[in-house]
Amino acid sequence: MGEVYLDNSSTTVVCREAADKVMEMLTDNYGNPSSLHARGFRAEQELTAARNEIAALLGVHAEELYFTSGGTESNNLAIFGAAYARRKRGNHIVTTMIEHPSVLNTMKQLEAEGFSVTYLKPDGAGQIQPEQVFDAVTTDTILISMMCVNNEVGSILPLEAASAAIAAVKAPALFHVDAVQAFGKLPLKPIRLKIDLMSVSAHKIHGPKGVGALYLRKGVHIVPRSFGGGQEKNIRPGTESSPLIAGFGAAVKALPDTAAQLKAIAKLSAYCREKLNEIDGVVLNSPDDALPYIVNFSYGGVRAETMLHYLAEKEIYVSSGSACSKGKASHVLTAMELPHNRIDSSLRLSFSRYNTTQDVDRLISALRDGLNDLTKRP
Repeated sequence: MGEVYLDNSSTTVVCREAADKVMEMLTDNYGNPSSLHARGFRAEQELTAARNEIAALLGVHAEELYFTSGGTESNNLAIFGAAYARRKRGNHIVTTMIEHPSVLNTMKQLEAEGFSVTYLKPDGAGQIQPEQVFDAVTTDTILISMMCVNNEVGSILPLEAASAAIAAVKAPALFHVDAVQAFGKLPLKPIRLKIDLMSVSAHKIHGPKGVGALYLRKGVHIVPRSFGGGQEKNIRPGTESSPLIAGFGAAVKALPDTAAQLKAIAKLSAYCREKLNEIDGVVLNSPDDALPYIVNFSYGGVRAETMLHYLAEKEIYVSSGSACSKGKASHVLTAMELPHNRIDSSLRLSFSRYNTTQDVDRLISALRDGLNDLTKRP
């Protein structure tokens, strides 16, 4: 019957266009893009093409994009770089309790260095309210770091409130957005939202792992984290991984129309929610207005890890939370103050353009079998 892959928020299958481009760069166009000869120039052209593709999708200038190894490095570079660059103007940072570990652990390090961090708490649906942002920002705030879409429940955070709050009190703050789960799925334009820094990653949109990018608005200064030969305008030096970067560009070029795809995934997600609601004992943890690519639910009678392995035996792949949590209790659902049995039994489904209603039907059938079999075991 083949596998049913519903863990696309962890990673996606690499599309054929990206895979072919990576292979081309590894075996044919293998020059160092910093080299001055013809092979180096051809490799550099591929980097330029990839940068242009990503910039066009975001509606920004190509020179405002810096390639990194992925979302984690982009988040670290943005947060540390912004905090250190602005520390003479204040020491207060605003973030949320439901950020990715690459943000939360960076914040912990900054707190150890004397920065003050306010963590906004979500409600029971995993949402942050705009008034929370306004209440948190002060004239001492130098950075707001907020994800666009939560990677576990799919809640969409109030980005407009962040830039408005900064303007309201004239704070010297930069605004960073972790857009890893939103990139390629929502029509996200940093200029319209007055975002100064934005992190994106290739492997969430059918590109290769190990490559991402940081948008840095022209005129914004951050302190680099590494030093080298001047690549990426000294923001992230080191020989560029031209195969991965070119593959990233190819994946972006292969993306379907954002609005049309969002509509298709919304229909699939609604079908999935309807089927889940027909199972006695299942409760949805994702809010009604979550990004439809993500559906989080619980069934209190079976632990998530047990059900995950049961489904995997049937070649149906889901997640018990963020891939970075490694089986630990979800900090997102904990911050939402859900009951322990809901946290312990939560599963996350995440869709891509390759998923179908037949995939959902197989999942629902297997879930019913699993709930029947596993709850009867002594």
